[in-house]
Amino acid sequence: YFYGTFPEDFSWGVSSSAYQVEGGWDADGKGPSIWDNFTHVPGNIKNNDTGDIACDSYNKVEEDIYLLRALGVRNYRFSLSWSRIFPTGRNNSINSHGVDYYNRLIDGLVANNITPIVTLYHWDLPQALQDIGGWESSALIDLFDSYADFCFQTFGDRVKFWITFNEPQVIAWIGYGVGALPPNVNDPGSAPYRVAHILLKAHAKVYHTYDDKYRATQGGIIALCPHVEWAEPKTPSNPRDIEAADRYMQFLMGWFTHPIFKNGDYPEVMKWKVGNRSELQNLPSSRLPVFTAEERDYIRGTADVFCFNTYSSKIVTHATTRLKPFSYEYDQEVSTEVDSSWPSSAVNDHRAVAWGLRRLLNWIKEEYGNPPIYIIENGVGIKTKSDVNDNTRIFYHKTYIDEALKAYKLDGVNLRGYNAWSFMDDFEWLDGYDSRFGLHQVDFDNPNRPRTPKRSAVYYAEIIRNNGILLPKEDE
Repeated sequence: YFYGTFPEDFSWGVSSSAYQVEGGWDADGKGPSIWDNFTHVPGNIKNNDTGDIACDSYNKVEEDIYLLRALGVRNYRFSLSWSRIFPTGRNNSINSHGVDYYNRLIDGLVANNITPIVTLYHWDLPQALQDIGGWESSALIDLFDSYADFCFQTFGDRVKFWITFNEPQVIAWIGYGVGALPPNVNDPGSAPYRVAHILLKAHAKVYHTYDDKYRATQGGIIALCPHVEWAEPKTPSNPRDIEAADRYMQFLMGWFTHPIFKNGDYPEVMKWKVGNRSELQNLPSSRLPVFTAEERDYIRGTADVFCFNTYSSKIVTHATTRLKPFSYEYDQEVSTEVDSSWPSSAVNDHRAVAWGLRRLLNWIKEEYGNPPIYIIENGVGIKTKSDVNDNTRIFYHKTYIDEALKAYKLDGVNLRGYNAWSFMDDFEWLDGYDSRFGLHQVDFDNPNRPRTPKRSAVYYAEIIRNNGILLPKEDE
């Protein structure tokens, strides 16, 4: 165990997202999103839960800000609901009530010296845009840019930290490959690559819009936020396992970060594997689309900092996978497992593996030239109705933050911030309200949705106050 503090200006925070906490799904002129429609179909979500009311944050701005202030966080990461601002997804339908809601939230945060970190897109696409093809349609590049432009213009005088996409790999693979999340497209071999191609172009366009029109006056930063797990080679002395582990990281995160932080293009191993397998599948060209030289230049360098979400680790080994059906998963030629001694949690493949975080941070440092790094989501889900005495969660954050501290202090990783997921119990997508990640408990059976700080909130507040983990008095 390692004791020490983070840099003076380290950004401690908590995270949430619009659909998971806001509720008010059709309040004051908000348009429907793909998540509103998906959760309204019985059987799609555990216990037929929906985000219709969720934590009712739409009506509890003051209370939420009070809790954030009590925690002592330096930042609060939340997302904007595109269809609350543009009910049809287009800027010819601006919903002033939605704009007012976000203005109240942002003003309240700024008044309390809490930096807003704002995600433009956290999975809740306006249904009207899904109807024209969603992220499979290149029309969304300009539509997303138009929405982002409006947000920069409207909120950018106070918001200085923007994230374009939350977990683009999940959008592409879980939304369009396995089809478990809306829009439930099941096309594992091609759609994820096409969608990712559009997401990268949309991200780059928004970055350049900010750069060209707003950065000089607003002085903010902008990035995207992939999801990643550490991949530990099963046999560290076996070069094939080391390659497989690296390949897993490249397919999972490098898919989006290699174009942005390296050369404007996909990782070599992805181009090689997908291209080679497409040839063996007798396809006329690779299922992985190709960027033009102009597009590569446009995409390269379109992030000011390196943000990511992480929850767990995997043990990875090389595997020979079948050629049919075509699949992004098979393209990786890996097999993954977990160690049964790793503590389990409410989410199947989320196991606590704190040492994986230090290795991951070092990997990012080596791979991308030690960029300024922000951990945007990190936390653990517990399946229970009530967990105010959440020692498991305290232990999770304590050990993960300690590994982050080692990476900063001992390894020289340029770590700038850590955000716990999540601010409070919320709607956890397909799990509904079954798994709880919050530092604050929410009583979903009570129409007022009262919040209660858990022991983890008290513990986290102490870490923030100390700016790290201090040596106990008796040990000094």
